[in-house]
Amino acid sequence: MKKIIMKWPIWVSCMLIVAMVYGCSTVPITGRKQLNLVSDSEMMSMSFSQYDQFLKENKLSTNKQQVEMVKRCGKRIAAAVEKYMVDNGHSSHIHGFDWEFNLVDDDTPNAWCMPGGKVVFYTGILPFTQNEEGLAVVMGHEIAHAVAKHGNERMSNQMAVQMGGTALSVAVDEKPEETKAIYMAAFGLGAQYGFMLPYSRTHETEADKMGLIFMAMAGYNPEAAVGFWERMAASGGQKPPEFMSTHPADDTRIRNLKADMPEALKYYKK
Repeated sequence: MKKIIMKWPIWVSCMLIVAMVYGCSTVPITGRKQLNLVSDSEMMSMSFSQYDQFLKENKLSTNKQQVEMVKRCGKRIAAAVEKYMVDNGHSSHIHGFDWEFNLVDDDTPNAWCMPGGKVVFYTGILPFTQNEEGLAVVMGHEIAHAVAKHGNERMSNQMAVQMGGTALSVAVDEKPEETKAIYMAAFGLGAQYGFMLPYSRTHETEADKMGLIFMAMAGYNPEAAVGFWERMAASGGQKPPEFMSTHPADDTRIRNLKADMPEALKYYKK
């Protein structure tokens, strides 16, 4: 009988080698292992630069009450994140974070958090959050993406595929344009600043769970998350089936939130 020799595609081999050489990091709270080829200092340097550029190119809200609410909510949840990380031995995950919270005058219902704690809310999402507790749902979720290093993971995966796992510092020197393109795609900063490309369903579900705990620790009732996502679901048009989408279907997301609620409520003190 002939021995069948399987030949792996080059990019698959690269990813396997990279994974073995660099190992994996662990996401706080969920314990999931993830590929991370990009140092935090490198990611934050790129993040801070892009964030400053975004603020220069977009109009900040002049609504004092709404701006103060975003900043107040952000600071409360950031403090909760820092406490959780210290109490659970994960301080290194937020080392170098320089929290900043801004509200831009834009009708798009959107919000995002870049590496290092750089947060932007759009005025267009405020009708859905309705109040500070609803705002905390989104704030906790977006900050969770940064704490869990989902953008770093997505960029690492792309670098493994496109550059064979080349270190970011080397890639920036040798392939600056290609590296920048990967970064922009990973954080949704391509043709339109701030438009976040969809995270995977794994990332979204993970951020939902982490966000519940962070908002609860900050003194916000995590049960507000169900109402917020129900409002978002009611506002959407026709959506693709779940298996065709990178986001969980609305009913799946809400069901998962309700399943995670008992754990989150343990952290909630009125």
